[in-house]
Order: sequence, then C-alpha cells, then structure tokens
Amino acid sequence: MSKKRGLSLDEKREQILQIFYDSKNFYLLKELEKLGPKRGVISQSVKDVVQSLVDDDLVLKDKIGTSVYFWSLPSCASNQETESDLANRTKRLKELVEQRDSLKRGREESDERVTALDELKTVEMQHKRLKEQLSCYADNDPATIEAMRNAIEVAHSAANRWTDNIFTLQHWCSTSFPQAKEQLVHLYREAGINEDFEYLQ
Repeated sequence: MSKKRGLSLDEKREQILQIFYDSKNFYLLKELEKLGPKRGVISQSVKDVVQSLVDDDLVLKDKIGTSVYFWSLPSCASNQETESDLANRTKRLKELVEQRDSLKRGREESDERVTALDELKTVEMQHKRLKEQLSCYADNDPATIEAMRNAIEVAHSAANRWTDNIFTLQHWCSTSFPQAKEQLVHLYREAGINEDFEYLQ
C-alpha cells in the first residue's frame, strides 16, 4: 500500500487560512498547532506555515500582553488582491505614459513634419488610384481566367448530370405509365423539355 502523500506548502497555507475564515476567530500559535493536524497540517510545520502567511500579509498578528494572537478574515485576502491589482495597474499606466512620451519624441509639429505628412497622403492616394486601375484588368488576370475555366467545367459537368437524371426519369415514367404517354409529353413541354433537349457538348 502506497504511503499517503503529504500536503504541499500551498495546500498547507490554504488549510490554515481556512481555519481563520471558517471561525473568524483569534488564535494563539499553540491553538493553531492543535487545529492544524485536523486539516492535514502536522503541528511541527504549523509555525512555519503561519509565518509565511504573515509575511505575505494574509494573516495578521499582534502581541497582547505576553501573548501573540493571529487572525485573518476573507476581506484581508481580498484587500491584498485589490492592492496588488492596483499596484500592477499603476505600474502599467506608468509604462504606457512613458511609451507615449517616447513615441511623441521626433513627432513635434514642424514644417518638415507637415510636408512629410502631405507627401505621405499624396502617395497613399496614388496607391489607391493605381489599385483601382489594376482591378479593371482583373478579367485578363491568368489566375482569374483559370478560375473561370474551372467554374465552367464544373457547371458543364453538373448540367450533363442533370440531363442524364431527366432522361432516366423520362424512361421510368414511360415504362411505369405507358397509357399516359400524351400527358407526359405535354408535361415535358411545359417544363421546357422538347425534342431538342440534349447533352451539352
């Protein structure tokens, strides 16, 4: 039988935190060392786990008289996450402001910049105009012609396949309803199927 795996440090931290969250109470270290094993945390490691939580501001401690009390509320973790998120956002804002200022350098308004922007606008308009002219020659583009040929072949094959289906249906109708020959001929003509109806070459 395999030996039961012990809890990792993160799992021990979660279990000790849960003791505080569930009871919303204040504890001495001795009390936590007694409660720890019930959560899978051996008493010898409780002190180190609690200290790591204190270092991360997830558990608070205060000395009252000669005793040191520990406590933590769910709001403590929430506040820490909020502060951490605020710090990250503040850092990101600072980075973006610095990036903006860096990009602004060399783009100060000047006669040279205005001239360069005008030239860029002119080139963009020329490019757009040439692109429109090029589209007029699309019909002569080899790739376009090849695509049209392929489409024609597909359409041609489909038309002959349907013609074959119609001839098969006519044969079946003639065989199944020989007495209705005239009615069938009339029906075919109404549908545009006459003596000239034939496969595409």
